[in-house]
Amino acid sequence: MQPQRYYYLIKLQYLGFRYHGWQKQPDVNTVERMLERTLSYILDRARFKVIAAGRTDAKVSVNQTYVELFIYENKLECSGFLDLLNKNLPPDIRALGIEETTRDFNIIKNAKVKEYHYFFAFAKKFHPFAAPFMAYVKDDLDIDLMAQGASLFVGKHDFRAYAFRPSPQTVTTGEIFSCELVENDVYTANFFPEKSYVFKIKGSGFKRHQIRLMMGALIDLGRGDVNLDFIKSTLNPDNDIKLEHIAPASGLILHQVKLNP
Repeated sequence: MQPQRYYYLIKLQYLGFRYHGWQKQPDVNTVERMLERTLSYILDRARFKVIAAGRTDAKVSVNQTYVELFIYENKLECSGFLDLLNKNLPPDIRALGIEETTRDFNIIKNAKVKEYHYFFAFAKKFHPFAAPFMAYVKDDLDIDLMAQGASLFVGKHDFRAYAFRPSPQTVTTGEIFSCELVENDVYTANFFPEKSYVFKIKGSGFKRHQIRLMMGALIDLGRGDVNLDFIKSTLNPDNDIKLEHIAPASGLILHQVKLNP
């Protein structure tokens, strides 16, 4: 007889600076490992499983994402469980909510839109306390030109140039719903530089390092190493361009994940 299984959706956020990404790995600290350790403790070793809406790389933070939780045999009381979970999670991981779902829900297929923000500042060295939240570029950058370059990513394109080590089977076509590079008004702190900037991008899904490769190309554009025609050529599937400038992970934040209703 199959054990009864219950299904829950946890809304989660975390600061990724001290973690080696989401996915559990041997001998390093990851967000999945910390969440599973906490769940194992508060569920009193009951059998469970977690699946995330997407994986993040080392030092990448998340403002809002979802994790699906499967629990065998033990049904939760959601409001009390949320308080208990947050009391036991480390301070750089927080559960924003939890709700019961059904066996028909699939967190991978139901993640409809993902929005990422990449924060950076340039030229003048900023306060070290800002390092977990934004990348530092030592060169002067042409922000207006970078904004023009960012707008070229909007629409349906072949992003093979922005796919990290793609295999012949890797699907590299995709659609960017919106993309802009603007002055940062999302996060503020008294130790942030006087001016910082954010690259905002929204799409149905992204390949590994795709956004950091896009940001690397925009940095190269901003400091004059490439021009707008080069950015256009990277979106031409007939050009076999392999980009290598991967922007630092610490500036990248998964801003939000939207699920299918």
